[in-house]
Amino acid sequence: MTNKVKPGIDIINDLLEDCILAYPVSSFIISLYKQYQLRGSLSKKQLQGLHSKAGKIENISESKLGTLEAIIKRMPTRYKSELPPPKPMFEKDEKAGQMIEQILVKYPQHKRVLFLRFKYEKNEPLSITDISELEKFSQLVNK
Repeated sequence: MTNKVKPGIDIINDLLEDCILAYPVSSFIISLYKQYQLRGSLSKKQLQGLHSKAGKIENISESKLGTLEAIIKRMPTRYKSELPPPKPMFEKDEKAGQMIEQILVKYPQHKRVLFLRFKYEKNEPLSITDISELEKFSQLVNK
């Protein structure tokens, strides 16, 4: 003769029913009970919440709480990976920045280049025509 747990015993369901009797208006316990009836299981965090609620009831069986603790410890702990650092939507083109500075060294009042520097500093993307203008101005300055 072996000492097996009876196949009809459901500790989690028993604890949920005991908690419903102790806390009849607790929306947390009611939602756990409904979810357990639908899915047949609860997550580790939900079981921990059930354990903390059941531990506050005076006439609850210590063996049921111990069994629930064992079930919780047996479950894997899931960790969320950290989010990657946010990337800027637009990365500055260093070559364009160097051309702007090079032109403004010789011609500090050049209005078009000042406008392009403003766009560049505000992290707005420079269009292909803007970059071609900068290249043209840069070639003229370097002659």
